[in-house]
Amino acid sequence: MNKLGGFIFNFKKTIILVWVGLILFLGFFALQLPSVLSGNGFEFNGEYKQTKNILEKDFGQHRASIIILYEKEKNITKEDWVSFIKESFKDAAKASGAVDSVSPFQQKGMMKEKIAYGLLFFDKDASSMGEDINGLREVLKDENGIKVSITGEPVIVKDLNQASQDDLAKAEMIGLPIALIVLILAFGSIVAASLPLLVGIFSILSTMGAVYFFSYWFDLTIFILNIIPMIGLALSIDFALLYINRFKEEINKQSVKDAIITTTATAGRSIIFSAMCVFIGLLGLMFIKIDIFQNVAIGGMTVVFISSLSAITFLPAILGLLGNKVHSLSVLKVKTDKPGIWSTFAHFVMKRPVIMTFLALCLLITGLIPIRQMELTVPGVDALPPTYDARIAYNKFQDEFVEQNKSTDKEVKVILKTEGNVLSEGNVKKLHTVLGKLEESNDVESVDSVFSLSGIDDPAVFFAAASQVNSPVTPVIDRFISEDKMLASVYLKETLSAQEAHDWVRNAADKGYDVSLSFGGTPKFEQEIFDEIFEKAPKGLALILISTFIILMIAFRSVLIPLKAIIMNILSLSATFGIVVWIFQDGHLGVEPTNIALVLPVFVFSLVFGLSMDYEVFLISRIQEEYLKTKDNNYATLTGLISTSKIISSAAAIMIVVTGAFAFTGVAPVKQMGVGIALAIFIDATVIRMVLVPTLMKLLGDWNWWFFGLKPSKDKKFGH
Repeated sequence: MNKLGGFIFNFKKTIILVWVGLILFLGFFALQLPSVLSGNGFEFNGEYKQTKNILEKDFGQHRASIIILYEKEKNITKEDWVSFIKESFKDAAKASGAVDSVSPFQQKGMMKEKIAYGLLFFDKDASSMGEDINGLREVLKDENGIKVSITGEPVIVKDLNQASQDDLAKAEMIGLPIALIVLILAFGSIVAASLPLLVGIFSILSTMGAVYFFSYWFDLTIFILNIIPMIGLALSIDFALLYINRFKEEINKQSVKDAIITTTATAGRSIIFSAMCVFIGLLGLMFIKIDIFQNVAIGGMTVVFISSLSAITFLPAILGLLGNKVHSLSVLKVKTDKPGIWSTFAHFVMKRPVIMTFLALCLLITGLIPIRQMELTVPGVDALPPTYDARIAYNKFQDEFVEQNKSTDKEVKVILKTEGNVLSEGNVKKLHTVLGKLEESNDVESVDSVFSLSGIDDPAVFFAAASQVNSPVTPVIDRFISEDKMLASVYLKETLSAQEAHDWVRNAADKGYDVSLSFGGTPKFEQEIFDEIFEKAPKGLALILISTFIILMIAFRSVLIPLKAIIMNILSLSATFGIVVWIFQDGHLGVEPTNIALVLPVFVFSLVFGLSMDYEVFLISRIQEEYLKTKDNNYATLTGLISTSKIISSAAAIMIVVTGAFAFTGVAPVKQMGVGIALAIFIDATVIRMVLVPTLMKLLGDWNWWFFGLKPSKDKKFGH
């Protein structure tokens, strides 16, 4: 690390030029990134996807559809209402490039007195219909007394993309100015305070440009627009804060070159270690074969790599040029010779280790109590802000036109495959028996099939009717039968919880039926997503815990310190999830009650588990440094706590501001993510690092440094 510091100082101008060129190059592609993002990222190659392909290929179902919703006021006559819909729908069908359509006048039940809807069908993926939607919105205009809205999966996907971009801009407007104020309070000068923000913005731009190229190999989700800035800005500022703080200490004692060398060897090494912890945390997501987790893992690991690289190369090169000018434009006098409030706090905690440990544990346990009621859900239309027309129109459509107890959330598409043609007498009887068994389930409300929709429940009678020339059941057969396959819709009871619906779909195929069954629909989609996460997440968790334990054990030559760190991290994250449930699911603090996004526990754990190790490194490495000098555990813990309290609180404050700013955004999963990460960091930096770590260090004494009977030596310390 000493050689790296010397190299950076000697070639500082070249390094800066290389970085500027790289940022300009990648910045261009960063601007193109939103154009290659699509969907909510919940793509999984399972039975649901196979069933969807069969529905499209064998039953002629289109890949995507858009709902056009018409609403009128009382003063609009029926003639004007009908005339407007006819002209509007005709123009919409032409402008959008739809391959098929159903107007409100073609089928019964599509038009009511004050509200009506039409359907446009497309043979495109919902995520690739941005231009079609723009064309529709240009053509479909409100008239006095008549409102026109569009909704459906393609519109919701596009609006989620737009909402994510709007949220990013809003979060930056909130977070960056406040982060700058915190940095000024920490450093006292505008120049020093601006550098972390500069490095953070450059790191984000570079990462977003680099991630653009991943679109050639992966389907990238729209949430990547929020995840990269959320992780990148917080992490970059955190790394830069640590590096600049150490540089300002060293430059008062030695030359600029030596200060760069020393800072790189100490703070730079801590940055590399911290980056490794975060990188490993994100790597654990790669076990889950769902697009959004793969996306966040790739995007997150890329931003971690670039943020740490810029912090130990680009930032030192800038500081090498600035030298003592890093103190320029001072607005506050930062006291470095007197510990002040941090010394008072440290002495207070260390004098009462048992009481403080008890109080900290009580707080954490109280926080985690609501976690028992956590209800996880896959983000859908509810992820959109309540003010978006697509969400309002979708909810109105569901309320007005979807039959009671037949919501899409509880509809399971079932494809029954027989040997030979479905319409043989034997197969008709088999299928009728299977459908009857499905309907007999206590969890099933009803089943729509050729039998129920034709009004012929007797399989023999149905077979006879189907065998007739110009049969009256031909329309139903054309819709629900394709050679050796029959389609049916099973509606589960609305009272079923998500978990109960998943259990039904998972177990329904294992009943030993005479025909093969394939399942689709929302319950099957969610069941596969949940199963993949719960099956693969433990592998990622094991990787994170084992790797973190080994790295910390080697770094600090201790068995108890990494064990304590892991246990305390799990405890603090559990408390975080409990508080998030209390806020969002229970609807406190003025928040509309909503279930917790399925991604939140996995993402927050993977991200924060690594991020929180920053503080562990900052604190324990300074304690270890003092312990190796004095062999006095209590003195080392007190000194380490005093010397690192300010840097930890400043770093945490900035992370909380940057991630917490997303709490003021509109996309529900992103809002929950921002609040969750900010809460986790706050708990970790206060209850854990400032209270539990030092009190347990004191209570355990020299046992903290037990390492299989080996005594710690000065040449094995981990630099800070």
